[in-house]
Amino acid sequence: MKKRLLSILAILLVAGLVLGACTPKTPVVDEAPEGADVDQPTETFKVGLVTDVGVVDDKNFNQATWEGVLAAQKELGFEAKYIETKDAKDYDANIQLFVDEGFDVIVTVGFALGEATINAAKANPEIAFIGVDQFQGEVVPGVAGLIFDEALSGVLAGVLAANLTETKTIAAVLGTDLVPPVVNYNRGYVGGAKWFDPEISIISTYHPGGMDVAFTDPEWGASTAKQAIEQGADIVFAAAGNTGNGALIETAQHDGLFCIGVDTDQWLTVPEAHKCLVSSATKDITLSVVELIKLAYEGNFPSGNYVGGSSLAPFHDFESIITEEIQAKLKEALEAYNAGKIELPEK
Repeated sequence: MKKRLLSILAILLVAGLVLGACTPKTPVVDEAPEGADVDQPTETFKVGLVTDVGVVDDKNFNQATWEGVLAAQKELGFEAKYIETKDAKDYDANIQLFVDEGFDVIVTVGFALGEATINAAKANPEIAFIGVDQFQGEVVPGVAGLIFDEALSGVLAGVLAANLTETKTIAAVLGTDLVPPVVNYNRGYVGGAKWFDPEISIISTYHPGGMDVAFTDPEWGASTAKQAIEQGADIVFAAAGNTGNGALIETAQHDGLFCIGVDTDQWLTVPEAHKCLVSSATKDITLSVVELIKLAYEGNFPSGNYVGGSSLAPFHDFESIITEEIQAKLKEALEAYNAGKIELPEK
């Protein structure tokens, strides 16, 4: 397994923060989320991205990955396309579209595409496959599983929430528990909160649906957040893609509450939640995708698991309430986690 220096990266990041149905018939070409600056490709090298069920500009996971493709494109100059998956049954067919067009790198986004990615890689060893959030139980040549320590950033989110809560009740609105990274976020969140305050009450709710709906259901996210707030929760952590966005926006409708985003710095993608969004439990998706594409471009593509960084996003408008005591506790929690001294629940 190729590991970057996670602990060092996380310490530096935290210190900087707390101390200072119808599949498209053809792929979409160079179509970035609004505001992206895309250079014209200058090489025959081609990179394709297949989203999980949903849209590429989902203000979360798919978008962060596509932004990584665009950043690499701007630096290296190549053709970039994406396909938005409308139904999980189309995973294989969507990947095959890029195979048939002779793409050099295919990025597949999300745990659910893991099997389809491995099958395609075995049949096409000349292509580099980047499987985002796809843990590799065994090394398959040509597949880099981009994974993250979600429990680490979950711990920091839990410690932050436990420091800020006044009701001693916090909540988590989550995607399906069929996805290990979602479970790991919650394990960290609960473990971190309990490490700081063993008596704290935590309401964690997983979406009851499958992977085809659990991350694209903002109405459920909103109603679940509202229920938790009615039960006394004054902080809501949302780790559920667009479903979680619904929870963030709902929390922002209530005065005096805090919310915590996930995967990326959601201050930049969900402005509707600014009223409550104190931070986000992040993983460095964009930068890690850039790194892997560059390795493929240079002919040094790794196989197996490739570990990206995890931390907390900046506190933005809430920086003034993050006291020196809270900053110290976040740093202490990070050190305790890295030393294996924070107990995490199974789920």
